[in-house]
Amino acid sequence: MQVAVPLFPRMTALDAIGPYEVLQRVPDIDVVLVGERRGEVRTENGMLGLSVDATFADIPSPDVVVVPGGIGSRALLAGGPLVDWVRAAHPGTRFTTSVCSGALVLGAAGLLDGLTATTHWGAFDVLARFGATPVTQRVVEHLPERIVTAAGVSAGIDMALRLLELLVDDVAAQAAQVFIEYDPQPPFDAGHPSKVSDEVRARLAEYRTVRS
Repeated sequence: MQVAVPLFPRMTALDAIGPYEVLQRVPDIDVVLVGERRGEVRTENGMLGLSVDATFADIPSPDVVVVPGGIGSRALLAGGPLVDWVRAAHPGTRFTTSVCSGALVLGAAGLLDGLTATTHWGAFDVLARFGATPVTQRVVEHLPERIVTAAGVSAGIDMALRLLELLVDDVAAQAAQVFIEYDPQPPFDAGHPSKVSDEVRARLAEYRTVRS
């Protein structure tokens, strides 16, 4: 089974690497990093590079697509190679999925019109422009349409575990979860803006101005 994860400049690394770490643990699944051209892609702040191993033309019919997000996704929404590839690949996939603002790419490809979907909390307004109804859920699935979206960044791990349950079985999903020791016990209950103080939101705004 082939899972394709498209890379693009200024993407968020964990959006891609989180699902990769889960899915590649199952021997019957191969994960390939695809892009417009082979070579290195620098992530959001230029500190980390990931390598595109195959072009969109090389991988026209993957079994699963996982589209990551990141600030770079905004530059893709008018269309282009990635959006065209997602639109063309979707009819043949078992699932077409997104993490974080990767949902905007699915929206630009016309795949979310009339559906509920989730994304990073900072991209809800943009998601709605593509005919989707944004909802505050960790993972949103529409199995008849073969669409699954995950909220911001770390939610991609949760989504990938659910994908393993759908693609293989719940035992495979649990085995992968144990393999990566995904047993989150965060020191703070601060996973959404609604849960934090004004002081934390002010610091968040400061950080987003510099690093977003």
